Amino acid sequence: MSFMPYVPPEQLMKDRSEFAHKGIARGKSVVGFEYADGLLFVAENPSATLHKISEIYDRIAFAGVGKYSEFEDLRISGVRLADLRGYSYGREDVRARDLANAYSQALSTIFTTQMKPYEVEILVGEVAADAGRNEIYHILFDGTVTDEQGFVAIGGHADELTTAVSNAYQQGWDLATGVREAVNALRSAENRQIEAESIEAGVLDRKSRPRRKFRRLEEEEIAGILSTA
Repeated sequence: MSFMPYVPPEQLMKDRSEFAHKGIARGKSVVGFEYADGLLFVAENPSATLHKISEIYDRIAFAGVGKYSEFEDLRISGVRLADLRGYSYGREDVRARDLANAYSQALSTIFTTQMKPYEVEILVGEVAADAGRNEIYHILFDGTVTDEQGFVAIGGHADELTTAVSNAYQQGWDLATGVREAVNALRSAENRQIEAESIEAGVLDRKSRPRRKFRRLEEEEIAGILSTA
Protein backbone atom coordinates (compact mmCIF):
# COMPACT_ATOMS: atom_id res chain seq x y z
CA MET A 1 0.00 0.00 0.00
CA SER A 2 1.39 3.39 -0.97
CA PHE A 3 1.04 6.52 1.12
CA MET A 4 1.12 10.14 0.03
CA PRO A 5 3.86 12.05 1.83
CA TYR A 6 2.63 14.64 4.30
CA VAL A 7 3.29 18.25 3.30
CA PRO A 8 2.52 21.00 5.86
CA PRO A 9 -0.17 23.39 4.52
CA GLU A 10 2.12 26.41 4.85
CA GLN A 11 4.81 24.66 2.77
CA LEU A 12 2.23 23.69 0.15
CA MET A 13 1.03 27.29 -0.16
CA LYS A 14 4.62 28.52 -0.35
CA ASP A 15 5.45 26.06 -3.13
CA ARG A 16 2.37 27.06 -5.12
CA SER A 17 3.19 30.73 -4.67
CA GLU A 18 6.77 30.26 -5.88
CA PHE A 19 5.53 28.25 -8.86
CA ALA A 20 3.09 31.00 -9.85
CA HIS A 21 5.70 33.74 -9.37
CA LYS A 22 8.14 31.94 -11.67
CA GLY A 23 5.52 31.60 -14.39
CA ILE A 24 4.52 35.26 -14.16
CA ALA A 25 8.17 36.38 -14.19
CA ARG A 26 8.59 34.85 -17.64
CA GLY A 27 5.87 37.09 -19.07
CA LYS A 28 6.03 40.63 -20.39
CA SER A 29 4.98 43.47 -18.11
CA VAL A 30 1.94 45.75 -18.28
CA VAL A 31 1.58 49.26 -16.91
CA GLY A 32 -1.74 51.01 -16.38
CA PHE A 33 -2.40 54.56 -15.23
CA GLU A 34 -4.76 57.48 -15.35
CA TYR A 35 -4.28 60.14 -18.01
CA ALA A 36 -6.24 63.31 -18.75
CA ASP A 37 -9.14 61.63 -20.55
CA GLY A 38 -9.37 58.28 -18.79
CA LEU A 39 -7.23 55.17 -18.34
CA LEU A 40 -4.30 53.95 -20.42
CA PHE A 41 -2.82 50.43 -20.48
CA VAL A 42 0.48 49.71 -22.23
CA ALA A 43 2.34 46.41 -22.59
CA GLU A 44 5.17 44.84 -24.49
CA ASN A 45 3.56 42.24 -26.74
CA PRO A 46 5.22 41.01 -29.95
CA SER A 47 2.02 39.19 -31.00
CA ALA A 48 -0.50 41.08 -33.13
CA THR A 49 -3.35 38.68 -32.33
CA LEU A 50 -2.85 37.35 -28.78
CA HIS A 51 -3.85 40.48 -26.90
CA LYS A 52 -2.89 41.22 -23.31
CA ILE A 53 -5.21 44.27 -23.15
CA SER A 54 -8.88 43.99 -24.05
CA GLU A 55 -12.38 45.36 -23.53
CA ILE A 56 -14.74 43.66 -21.09
CA TYR A 57 -17.72 46.02 -21.11
CA ASP A 58 -18.75 49.60 -21.88
CA ARG A 59 -16.43 51.36 -19.42
CA ILE A 60 -14.29 48.40 -18.31
CA ALA A 61 -11.00 47.05 -19.63
CA PHE A 62 -8.87 44.02 -18.76
CA ALA A 63 -5.11 43.44 -18.85
CA GLY A 64 -3.24 40.26 -18.00
CA VAL A 65 0.28 38.90 -17.69
CA GLY A 66 1.58 35.37 -17.29
CA LYS A 67 0.20 32.31 -19.05
CA TYR A 68 -1.93 33.51 -21.95
CA SER A 69 -4.44 30.65 -21.99
CA GLU A 70 -5.19 31.20 -18.31
CA PHE A 71 -5.72 34.95 -18.31
CA GLU A 72 -7.65 34.69 -21.57
CA ASP A 73 -9.96 32.19 -19.87
CA LEU A 74 -10.47 34.71 -17.06
CA ARG A 75 -11.16 37.51 -19.56
CA ILE A 76 -13.82 35.48 -21.34
CA SER A 77 -15.46 34.58 -18.03
CA GLY A 78 -15.48 38.28 -17.14
CA VAL A 79 -17.16 39.19 -20.43
CA ARG A 80 -19.86 36.58 -19.83
CA LEU A 81 -20.46 37.77 -16.28
CA ALA A 82 -20.65 41.39 -17.40
CA ASP A 83 -23.07 40.56 -20.21
CA LEU A 84 -25.29 38.58 -17.85
CA ARG A 85 -25.40 41.34 -15.26
CA GLY A 86 -26.01 44.02 -17.90
CA TYR A 87 -28.83 42.00 -19.45
CA SER A 88 -30.42 41.06 -16.11
CA TYR A 89 -30.26 44.49 -14.51
CA GLY A 90 -28.86 47.41 -16.52
CA ARG A 91 -25.67 48.38 -18.29
CA GLU A 92 -24.86 50.93 -15.57
CA ASP A 93 -24.92 48.08 -12.99
CA VAL A 94 -21.84 46.42 -14.50
CA ARG A 95 -18.95 47.58 -12.30
CA ALA A 96 -15.24 46.81 -12.27
CA ARG A 97 -15.41 46.29 -8.49
CA ASP A 98 -17.84 43.39 -8.90
CA LEU A 99 -15.72 41.80 -11.62
CA ALA A 100 -12.59 42.19 -9.49
CA ASN A 101 -14.33 40.46 -6.59
CA ALA A 102 -15.45 37.62 -8.86
CA TYR A 103 -11.91 37.19 -10.21
CA SER A 104 -10.57 37.27 -6.66
CA GLN A 105 -12.89 34.51 -5.52
CA ALA A 106 -12.16 32.36 -8.59
CA LEU A 107 -8.37 32.70 -8.30
CA SER A 108 -8.45 32.10 -4.54
CA THR A 109 -10.42 28.88 -5.07
CA ILE A 110 -8.04 27.71 -7.79
CA PHE A 111 -4.99 28.53 -5.67
CA THR A 112 -6.19 26.64 -2.60
CA THR A 113 -7.94 23.63 -4.15
CA GLN A 114 -6.12 22.76 -7.37
CA MET A 115 -2.70 21.20 -7.68
CA LYS A 116 -1.47 23.90 -10.07
CA PRO A 117 -2.36 27.56 -9.46
CA TYR A 118 -2.95 29.97 -12.32
CA GLU A 119 0.26 31.71 -13.39
CA VAL A 120 -1.37 35.10 -13.88
CA GLU A 121 -1.78 38.63 -12.61
CA ILE A 122 -4.60 40.77 -13.96
CA LEU A 123 -5.86 44.34 -13.96
CA VAL A 124 -9.47 45.45 -14.23
CA GLY A 125 -10.02 49.15 -14.92
CA GLU A 126 -13.15 51.27 -15.11
CA VAL A 127 -13.26 54.84 -16.36
CA ALA A 128 -15.59 57.27 -14.64
CA ALA A 129 -18.52 58.54 -16.70
CA ASP A 130 -17.42 62.13 -16.15
CA ALA A 131 -14.52 63.65 -14.23
CA GLY A 132 -15.19 61.33 -11.27
CA ARG A 133 -12.93 58.72 -9.77
CA ASN A 134 -11.47 56.08 -12.07
CA GLU A 135 -10.96 52.57 -10.69
CA ILE A 136 -8.04 50.17 -11.21
CA TYR A 137 -8.03 46.79 -9.46
CA HIS A 138 -4.97 44.53 -9.31
CA ILE A 139 -5.71 40.83 -8.72
CA LEU A 140 -2.92 38.35 -7.93
CA PHE A 141 -2.75 34.64 -8.68
CA ASP A 142 -3.88 33.79 -5.13
CA GLY A 143 -6.95 36.03 -5.26
CA THR A 144 -5.44 39.00 -3.42
CA VAL A 145 -7.06 42.17 -4.77
CA THR A 146 -5.90 45.76 -4.29
CA ASP A 147 -7.44 49.06 -5.33
CA GLU A 148 -4.69 51.02 -7.07
CA GLN A 149 -4.45 54.79 -7.33
CA GLY A 150 -2.80 56.71 -10.17
CA PHE A 151 -0.77 53.91 -11.72
CA VAL A 152 0.12 50.23 -11.37
CA ALA A 153 2.63 47.83 -12.94
CA ILE A 154 2.39 44.05 -13.14
CA GLY A 155 4.49 41.27 -14.62
CA GLY A 156 8.02 39.98 -14.56
CA HIS A 157 9.70 43.34 -13.89
CA ALA A 158 6.93 44.94 -11.87
CA ASP A 159 9.23 46.38 -9.18
CA GLU A 160 11.57 48.06 -11.66
CA LEU A 161 8.64 49.23 -13.76
CA THR A 162 6.84 50.67 -10.73
CA THR A 163 9.98 52.63 -9.81
CA ALA A 164 10.38 53.94 -13.36
CA VAL A 165 6.72 55.00 -13.62
CA SER A 166 6.62 56.58 -10.15
CA ASN A 167 9.67 58.72 -10.99
CA ALA A 168 8.01 60.09 -14.12
CA TYR A 169 4.27 60.00 -13.44
CA GLN A 170 2.28 63.23 -13.38
CA GLN A 171 -1.47 63.58 -13.26
CA GLY A 172 -3.08 65.10 -16.32
CA TRP A 173 -0.81 63.64 -19.00
CA ASP A 174 -2.31 63.75 -22.47
CA LEU A 175 -2.47 60.49 -24.42
CA ALA A 176 0.73 60.98 -26.41
CA THR A 177 2.75 61.85 -23.32
CA GLY A 178 1.28 58.86 -21.47
CA VAL A 179 2.23 56.43 -24.24
CA ARG A 180 5.77 57.82 -24.51
CA GLU A 181 6.36 57.73 -20.76
CA ALA A 182 4.90 54.23 -20.45
CA VAL A 183 7.18 52.92 -23.20
CA ASN A 184 10.17 54.67 -21.66
CA ALA A 185 9.35 53.00 -18.34
CA LEU A 186 9.09 49.59 -20.01
CA ARG A 187 12.44 50.13 -21.73
CA SER A 188 14.03 51.22 -18.46
CA ALA A 189 12.65 48.22 -16.55
CA GLU A 190 13.76 45.77 -19.25
CA ASN A 191 17.08 47.63 -19.79
CA ARG A 192 16.76 47.28 -23.57
CA GLN A 193 15.18 48.90 -26.59
CA ILE A 194 11.55 47.99 -27.34
CA GLU A 195 10.34 48.81 -30.83
CA ALA A 196 6.97 50.37 -31.57
CA GLU A 197 5.69 47.24 -33.34
CA SER A 198 6.11 45.30 -30.07
CA ILE A 199 3.95 47.73 -28.08
CA GLU A 200 0.29 47.06 -27.35
CA ALA A 201 -1.82 49.88 -25.94
CA GLY A 202 -5.48 50.43 -25.16
CA VAL A 203 -7.43 53.27 -23.59
CA LEU A 204 -10.72 53.86 -21.84
CA ASP A 205 -11.51 57.28 -23.26
CA ARG A 206 -14.31 59.12 -21.46
CA LYS A 207 -14.38 62.16 -23.76
CA SER A 208 -14.22 61.14 -27.40
CA ARG A 209 -15.78 57.67 -27.24
CA PRO A 210 -19.56 57.04 -27.09
CA ARG A 211 -21.07 54.33 -24.86
CA ARG A 212 -18.20 51.89 -25.38
CA LYS A 213 -15.13 53.68 -24.05
CA PHE A 214 -12.43 51.17 -25.01
CA ARG A 215 -10.17 51.81 -27.98
CA ARG A 216 -7.12 49.86 -29.07
CA LEU A 217 -4.28 52.03 -30.39
CA GLU A 218 -3.13 50.96 -33.84
CA GLU A 219 0.52 50.24 -34.56
CA GLU A 220 0.79 53.29 -36.85
CA GLU A 221 -0.58 55.58 -34.13
CA ILE A 222 1.86 54.22 -31.56
CA ALA A 223 4.77 54.55 -33.98
CA GLY A 224 3.79 58.15 -34.75
CA ILE A 225 3.65 59.04 -31.06
CA LEU A 226 7.01 57.46 -30.31
CA SER A 227 8.65 59.06 -33.33
CA THR A 228 7.98 62.52 -31.89
CA ALA A 229 9.53 61.72 -28.51
